[in-house]
Amino acid sequence: MKISVIADLLVQDTTNVDVEVKGWVRTFRANRFIALNDGSTLKNIQCVVDFENTDEALLKRITTGASVHIKGQLVESQGGGQKVEIQVIDLIILGDADPEEYPIQPKKHSFEFLRENAHLRTRTNTFSAVMRLRSTLSFAIHEYFNKNGFYNMHTPIITASDAEGAGEMFRVSTLDPKNPPLDEKGDVDYSQDFFGRESNLTVSGQLEAETYALSLGKVYTFGPTFRAENSNTSRHLAEFWMIEPEVAFMDINGNMDLAEDFLKYVLNFVLEHNQDDLAFLEQRQIQEDKTKPQAERNEFTLTEKLKFVVGNEFKRITYTEAFDILRNSKPNKKKKFQYVLNEWGADLQSEHERYLVEKHFKCPVILFDYPATIKAFYMRLNEDGKTVRAMDILFPGIGEIVGGSQREERLEVLKEKMAALDIPEEELWWYLDLRKYGTAIHSGFGLGFERLVMFVTGMGNIRDVIPYPRTPQSAEF
Repeated sequence: MKISVIADLLVQDTTNVDVEVKGWVRTFRANRFIALNDGSTLKNIQCVVDFENTDEALLKRITTGASVHIKGQLVESQGGGQKVEIQVIDLIILGDADPEEYPIQPKKHSFEFLRENAHLRTRTNTFSAVMRLRSTLSFAIHEYFNKNGFYNMHTPIITASDAEGAGEMFRVSTLDPKNPPLDEKGDVDYSQDFFGRESNLTVSGQLEAETYALSLGKVYTFGPTFRAENSNTSRHLAEFWMIEPEVAFMDINGNMDLAEDFLKYVLNFVLEHNQDDLAFLEQRQIQEDKTKPQAERNEFTLTEKLKFVVGNEFKRITYTEAFDILRNSKPNKKKKFQYVLNEWGADLQSEHERYLVEKHFKCPVILFDYPATIKAFYMRLNEDGKTVRAMDILFPGIGEIVGGSQREERLEVLKEKMAALDIPEEELWWYLDLRKYGTAIHSGFGLGFERLVMFVTGMGNIRDVIPYPRTPQSAEF
């Protein structure tokens, strides 16, 4: 007989049929009622054991965490909470779980404890819901780009270029760290390394994606990126995933249109397909808010926040307009902002971005035309010589969710910008070639996948939305 999926059984209308299920025991009470979960849904199915005719030694092995194979009859449930249950005819223990040692017991565990047991934390309701939503978001992203004529590109994980210019990269080397070869100047001689030059893990696939956009038209990357930033905040990871579309013949306005349409699509997708998981995480957030001071509580419930984004047109304003609004705002004048704004050109902080979204405009906001001094070298310089065609999308509760720009397609302007930042032309000769051979206006943006998952799930720490977080001093599992 085919093994049934619990998510399917719970919505099945036909009863009094034989079924088989496999899963893990969540609870076993009164030597009679098994709450079984197979990961397909937040909900458990109740399996009723005829304990009077079941071997006592077998009953003792039905413990939380044990995996079992159950054959039985799907019948109308005698109790409340679900339509159907399984009357157990035969039960096989597939894997025991010693109740004295199994760490994920049916009680409340702290997230810190669960991070220490990350290999088992998806057996809890919270993390199974989070990871199902992560999977759904991943599928929705690929579906959106596939439906809209994009080609998926796998950009290199090992690279010799620093796309962001931040210098916070992980080195990739086969040289002996205790006795590396040295050149005439006494520096490490990377010409003898595996790749013949200093190489690192990538911080972004954008530059390589641009090369493909200028031949295939519309491409996107969805892959791992790495930052060697020694930060232990709740919003930083050393390894995370990025979505980066690049489109030829598209200007900054088309870029903003694409990003807004994309975000609304994927958020609508989870609202439609993961209602149980969202409802559970929403209740978790509501209960958590009750323990916080009023000022730290969420303004929206989880589903309200998602519907706030998909149900509103994104307000588009320039950085200069936003700066004037913020500089003249009450929080800034009364110095309630942690970072008080005085001079044009300051990099906006999360508190400023959230004020624009949550207090001033009361809708998602796209800021564009940022000061050139606070943005990357590859962003197109505007005619004023002071701003670039960059754009950031701001969401409630989180601030910036997307960053992008129209790319600088003019060879001489790009070379001047690189020279000003001491970026050697020989390191990016291939990138400059794009501006020599059939250059064209093109644009793209980047979205940190884990930040999107945080927004959708309401989780407060980025380490809780990726299976195995990589952070300073931590590479467990």
